[in-house]
Amino acid sequence: MIRAVRCDDPLFKTVKFKEGFNVVLADRTSESSEKDSRNGLGKTTLIKIIDFCLGSSFKPDHPLKQKELENWTFSLDLTFIGKGVTVSRNTSDHTKIFVEGDFSSWPIRPERNPDGDFLKIKDWNIILGELMFSLSSNIIEQSYSPTSRSLMSYHIRSSKGAYLTPFRQYSQQQEWDIQVNNAYLLGLNWEYASQFQRLKDNKNTLDKLKRAAKQGLLSGYMGTLGELEAEKIGINEKVDEYKTDLTSFKVHPQYSDIEKEANSLTKNIHKIVNKRITNNQLLTAYEKSVSEEKDVSTEKVENIYQEAGLFFPDNLKVKLDDLVEFHEQVITNRTSYLETEIKKIKREIESQNEKVSSLSKKRAELLEILQKHGALEEYNKLQTKLTALEQKLNEINDRIKNLKTFEKGLSNYKIKKEELRQKTRRDFDEREESVKKALSIFNKNSEYLYSEPGLLSIDITDTGYKYNVEIKRAGSHGIGNMKIFCYDLMVNQLKIKERNCPGLLIHDSTIFDGVDERQVARALELAQKESKNKGFQYICTINSDMVPSKDFSDNFEKIFNDSIRIRFTDATEEGGLLGIRF
Repeated sequence: MIRAVRCDDPLFKTVKFKEGFNVVLADRTSESSEKDSRNGLGKTTLIKIIDFCLGSSFKPDHPLKQKELENWTFSLDLTFIGKGVTVSRNTSDHTKIFVEGDFSSWPIRPERNPDGDFLKIKDWNIILGELMFSLSSNIIEQSYSPTSRSLMSYHIRSSKGAYLTPFRQYSQQQEWDIQVNNAYLLGLNWEYASQFQRLKDNKNTLDKLKRAAKQGLLSGYMGTLGELEAEKIGINEKVDEYKTDLTSFKVHPQYSDIEKEANSLTKNIHKIVNKRITNNQLLTAYEKSVSEEKDVSTEKVENIYQEAGLFFPDNLKVKLDDLVEFHEQVITNRTSYLETEIKKIKREIESQNEKVSSLSKKRAELLEILQKHGALEEYNKLQTKLTALEQKLNEINDRIKNLKTFEKGLSNYKIKKEELRQKTRRDFDEREESVKKALSIFNKNSEYLYSEPGLLSIDITDTGYKYNVEIKRAGSHGIGNMKIFCYDLMVNQLKIKERNCPGLLIHDSTIFDGVDERQVARALELAQKESKNKGFQYICTINSDMVPSKDFSDNFEKIFNDSIRIRFTDATEEGGLLGIRF
């Protein structure tokens, strides 16, 4: 139970609470102008302060994270498991909770510094979990388990989106968190809800494996298991072929030099062959010239000139004989020259043949070496191709493994999910009496407000617990808020006699927004009656113009007024909780 909310700043207005029904009223006075507003007077801030001291996170958008509130220390006076204790938290040093009082029975003992005994926020939340909600360390250490903060948020709805549905206490709350915490609040087996989430995680892992298998090596390839196996066979054959080639591959250390020498020999052979062709052509021409060379007699020359009508005198004949003799000498000399040249060319051709033969033989030896061996760079290229193929084969094998794992895992997932659904159903049926009690209390609460019973339903689906609430004539925002009211009240009515309930329920004035005045009156009366009879503390904040005094039952207006623990006013600047406006 909260006995008081205090602050070390003198401007702050201390708020004292009692057991049972408590009201924080934002009052509009006759002195205030139409421009004044109850917004900002401190109703919501008060709830945030309580939550702050009970270990909430201190995010940048927290309303207490204001320059004007730097180094303010807020305190709660609590009756904690039958013992008085005060807890304090500073806005500038918000990582510690300072404690005063009897904490001898706490599972974690505070540390001490010059400022007093303190706890780290994490340890403080562990203490709240065990002492308020019976959350053992074994539960806290599990994944997807309820925590003191998540459960507390159903008793102190202060987050954004806290008034959207009964089962969600902030707008971005994940489905598993909704299932687990509400199962815990309703007395169901929350561990089954946790197991459903772990199964979902397994399914997500399987989906990732399948996506990895489908990505493949070929762009756009989406192979089935059979197609991948066929692809694997083809790649295996190629790998074996490359391995065989590499095994028989002989690398000559001077391969490159030998290759260059063989190329040089080829060039030389080509040059010699070209010269030999030229020599052969000359030889043919010379031999033809020798065979066609004929002597010319003087008689023949005379006959030619006689036929032409000319006669040679004797003295000219002598000279002609000399000329023929000279001509014959020329022919003899030419024939001798050609024969000499023919012999010379034949010797050159013979020498060229020998050189071609020698060079060809040497080149053949080099080519044989090159044929039997390979270059290192060729070997490396072959090795690179083999490595690429082996990598491709490994990726294919990974894809096959992933698909097999997915298919096997998917089958196991379906089996385990169905087994878990059946176990959850059997456990739910075994808890029939406690479930009926919760449903009955909710129905009575809604019937008290609307003269007709509402419906709280809990279903077991293949994804876990499914919760829903219905109130007839639902359809307005106001009735939606009353669903939350009936559910929150039911949790405290159901759990108050058990140890795993803090015995505290706080509602902001938001819960009455858009609600018909008659239902507001009935809700306040029900909260007062049940908190008194069941022994839990109910705190609500409300604006004075929302108080449905004319719709109260006999004597309840007095009870309501007696339950007002503090009034905030907009008549003055210091009329709010903090004593300042900003």
